[in-house]
Amino acid sequence: MPYLAILLIAHPLLRKTYNFLRPVTSRNGSPRLNGKSTFVSVADGEARLEQRATFDYIFAFLFLGAMHGFSALKIVMILYLNFQVATRLPRKFVPAATWIFNIAILFANELSDGYKYAGMAAYLSPVGAGTGFLNELGMWMDSYGGIMRRWEVLFNITVLRLISFNLDYYFSLDTKTGSSLEVCDPITPNKIISNEDKKKQLDPSSLSERDRVKTPASPKDYSFRNYVAYAIYAPLYLTGPIITFNDYISQLKYPPASIETARTIKYGIRFLLCLLTIELVLHFNYCIAISKGNPVWSDYTPAQLSLMSYFNLHILWLKLLLPWRFFRLWALIDGIDPPENMLRCLSNNPSTVAFWRGWHKSYNRWLIRYIYVPLGGSSSKTWTSTVRTCLNYALCFTFVALWHDISLNLLVWGWLIVFFMMPEVIAGLLFPRRKWENNLTAYRVLCGIGVVGNLMLMMMANLVGFAVGIDGLKSIIQGIFRDWSGKSKKSIKPLAHADILAGLMFLVTACSALFVGIQVMFEVREGEMRKGIFLKC
Repeated sequence: MPYLAILLIAHPLLRKTYNFLRPVTSRNGSPRLNGKSTFVSVADGEARLEQRATFDYIFAFLFLGAMHGFSALKIVMILYLNFQVATRLPRKFVPAATWIFNIAILFANELSDGYKYAGMAAYLSPVGAGTGFLNELGMWMDSYGGIMRRWEVLFNITVLRLISFNLDYYFSLDTKTGSSLEVCDPITPNKIISNEDKKKQLDPSSLSERDRVKTPASPKDYSFRNYVAYAIYAPLYLTGPIITFNDYISQLKYPPASIETARTIKYGIRFLLCLLTIELVLHFNYCIAISKGNPVWSDYTPAQLSLMSYFNLHILWLKLLLPWRFFRLWALIDGIDPPENMLRCLSNNPSTVAFWRGWHKSYNRWLIRYIYVPLGGSSSKTWTSTVRTCLNYALCFTFVALWHDISLNLLVWGWLIVFFMMPEVIAGLLFPRRKWENNLTAYRVLCGIGVVGNLMLMMMANLVGFAVGIDGLKSIIQGIFRDWSGKSKKSIKPLAHADILAGLMFLVTACSALFVGIQVMFEVREGEMRKGIFLKC
């Protein structure tokens, strides 16, 4: 936190200093760059891109050197090779080569433990020369690993940006996907403006995130400088949120209208409140310490086990929320508006599909653009299309699991998520809303009953992937339902009927509490729609 706090202050100050020393020269008659009611000219946008991208490019190398020491050379080499894949290969080979190269990098980083220089030296040295110059040089370079020696741990986020650059460049070469944005330029009034922009009557700074992502950059913008500036953009380098290359270039050229000082200050206050929240929770709630201490699960009652699992997931949610909010705050201060992850609280997600749209929203949009849509997207009109949709889900979550970490728990987690999505998809086919228009109250109760099971399945899957693992979940379930076995773990005597009844009452009570909470979730969404807020999560 101290290092990050220093960066949060120093980086924007260095940006302002650089901008002061190398200001953008606006053309005569062009609108102001930060004007709220006028268009930004093409020339001004290009000048702003030149200014900001050059600073990001220079700062990227300084940042890498400070963060990873000599390991920065390995990262630069990976970036260079990926750039060659995108720009040197024939167009038809770019997608396949991009996926093969970057997935191979994920596995190689994990298996080689970050390519230690000492290991490379030992491989290059003659047999028996274990104390030669190369070995000493390798060990010396490994000793200067920067602030974060294990660079490969969080490099997975950078891999997503490498794929984004390659595929955005690949899509830009296809004339059918659209053309780069053309904006109103008062110096060249006869310049053609696209029909879509004429219809929207928007200047580039007012474009939505979707439009910025879909609109390809100019061919000259896919340069090595812009590529490095994007891939190692300091505020989003370590954990994201993830922003596509097209979106990044668009925001460098035209400052988004959503960047406002008052809004950024409020966002900073919200981050501090979240930080205070997790400090309070960790101070009074010991569920993480208990789950990591190899407890005897049979010592806990079903209610204690259930609450422990429930709060374990909430602490996980807060633990991930904090870095995403912090780095997004840094980006907002720097003038970039990335997507917001975790739009809703963990306890306000009745739908499995909607839950994953909002949990890691920027990653979800990345998956949709680069994996899900190219695979065919989703459809629930027929059983065949539903099976294909589930297969697409499986492929996406398999990549997600391997991307997080190469471990059995996460692979099982990814497959469980897809398996647990199927009841919701099938229920949507069997009970479509249109057939219940005359009895929406009954439909809402029916949905509430289904979501009770949905929530339990989601909690189980996330406990496997990020908390207690497969064995831990098995022990928790056995502990919760031990009253059904008819025998106590501490005694061979049969349990009394009162004990079995207590287990049944707990299950009914827990499901009833979830059902009531689900109805509150439904009403929250109804209230949002009455205000004109329509979120898909």
